[in-house]
Amino acid sequence: MMQRAVDLQLEPALNHFDPGRRQKALKRLVEEHPVAPAPQGVANMHCHTFFSFNAYGYSPTALAWLARQQGIDLVGMVDFDVLDAVTEFLEACDLAGVRGSAGIETRVYVPEFAAREINSPGEPGVLYHMAIGFTTTAVPAAAQALLDELRSQSAARNRALLQRVNAYLHPVVVDYETDVLPLTPAGNATERHIVVAFLRAAARQYDQPATFWASRLELDPAAAEKALQDSAGFQNRVRSKLMKRGGPGYIQPDAGTFPEASRLHELAHHCHALPCAAWLDGSSEGEESMEELLTLLVGQGVAALNIVPERNWNFADPAVAAAKQAKLYEVVALARAFDLPLNIGTEMNSFGQPLVDNFAAPALAPVREAFLDGAYFIYGHTLLERWLALGYPSDWAAAHLPTRASRNRFYTAVGRCTPPGSPGRSRLASLHATMTPAEILQALA
Repeated sequence: MMQRAVDLQLEPALNHFDPGRRQKALKRLVEEHPVAPAPQGVANMHCHTFFSFNAYGYSPTALAWLARQQGIDLVGMVDFDVLDAVTEFLEACDLAGVRGSAGIETRVYVPEFAAREINSPGEPGVLYHMAIGFTTTAVPAAAQALLDELRSQSAARNRALLQRVNAYLHPVVVDYETDVLPLTPAGNATERHIVVAFLRAAARQYDQPATFWASRLELDPAAAEKALQDSAGFQNRVRSKLMKRGGPGYIQPDAGTFPEASRLHELAHHCHALPCAAWLDGSSEGEESMEELLTLLVGQGVAALNIVPERNWNFADPAVAAAKQAKLYEVVALARAFDLPLNIGTEMNSFGQPLVDNFAAPALAPVREAFLDGAYFIYGHTLLERWLALGYPSDWAAAHLPTRASRNRFYTAVGRCTPPGSPGRSRLASLHATMTPAEILQALA
């Protein structure tokens, strides 16, 4: 009981906005629990942290501890528009003894698909796009300029959205500086933070906020009262009604709303990371031409493909489930044909998303090894780039592993045979840039 009492004090501190408190709490927890639970043979390589938005409020440090305690073998953080979490997360994974990777996600514009919806519903030409395999938050000046650009563009879109929603919800209004930014640890707000700010503002202004929301969301008052009891679900409802297509806060994006994909690729290049395409579910016009899209993106440097498995197999209707699973298997086969490792995960930035995919589900059996291979691949790249500058985009890799297929096999093998934390660092200490891939694998094994 005393041990659990200590945990109840320390675990909330993992999500404190003070990074020093987060680090101290993790160190104490690892000391109190020196033996980690057994790994479960699962991975979640796409987890947003509270530096963008995590539905559970998890910091980078808390995600590393979660992975350790849940037996998640490999875990990857991905935040919208920022790399604020990278160093903290990778160091926390080292301490927790978890294999980790770090990435970024944003929306970009693809002029070649300007007339076709891709993976951003109702927004032709707009693509949710990623880069993975970053190793530090401290990036070169050229990369920092690109990050500053992404952050400022995101803030400008948020302010404009807030102004439109304020006009619709008046007299309930929100101020960006005083109501929204304090909800974030480093000033990178999202639509979901804005929703929380509006819910809090309505609760401050009305004794019975359900009446207010009923009028604004076009709900029966009793239905609004009931909906408010499900805080998570109600946040999603407000965001969908007010900020998504057809809502008063929404404006249809065009070619000038988001940067082109090449800007994210530049960022990845400066940081020795990997551009990563993202697939939704194969149902849009653009994703029905996935081979064409991947041909374009691979030609621009994309080296991996992100998939969120949960929304592509887990449906109660057998016919819907079968159709979704068929699309999933098709895109995994296509990624294999393009020599693109898979980066998979649940995102954790929306309420209701699981902590980790159900790797034991029969529907995922045909793709389970491809999912794990991709996770070990990006961990392997992260290790060698972080400690030896011998990652996937390095001159060393180009000289020794000239094809994507050969690089994929090598970095996957590195990831599989190198343990996390200090044991892995000890093995890496004997490596150097004059070694061949075979010699590196022999030394690591």
